[in-house]
Amino acid sequence: MAEQSRAPLPHDFHPAVHAFTVSSADVEPGADLGSDQVLSGGNVSPHLRWEGFPEGTKSFAVTCFDPDAPTGSGFWHWVLFDLPVSVTELPAGAGTGKFEGLPAGAVHVRNDYGTKDFGGAAPPAGERHRYVFTVYAVDQEKLGPGADVSPAVVGFNLRFHTLGRAQLVGEYEAPAG
Repeated sequence: MAEQSRAPLPHDFHPAVHAFTVSSADVEPGADLGSDQVLSGGNVSPHLRWEGFPEGTKSFAVTCFDPDAPTGSGFWHWVLFDLPVSVTELPAGAGTGKFEGLPAGAVHVRNDYGTKDFGGAAPPAGERHRYVFTVYAVDQEKLGPGADVSPAVVGFNLRFHTLGRAQLVGEYEAPAG
């Protein structure tokens, strides 16, 4: 059986920007996500830490996107923005809808599960998917949209206000059968 081709990563067609570094105590690049980051497991957003972002950064946005979802448009697991420039690390679990571990003014928008929080990995059984955690260095303190917009509207705004980008890609395959 031929291997299924993979969708492009979410930034493959965006303008080039400054690259910086994001790391995690919970997600290793290219490795399997832990059970905590799976919808049927802990459903906990991972710890993230970033550095080397460009001068002029005024805030950050954090997203998690599955480009391999069988939707034709991928699947947004997490969309968070308006993190102050002083915040360069999020603890595990910061993606709850309770805003624990997040600064005042941070904004979650609805993910593709329909909730304003981190929604863990849940690919169809037997399919291996990539989960792209991205930190954006933003040129404004407030990105602009409110909490009731779609991830696409946030992405549109990020397209024009991103100074730099860091990404970490983990993978997960749900057991077959």
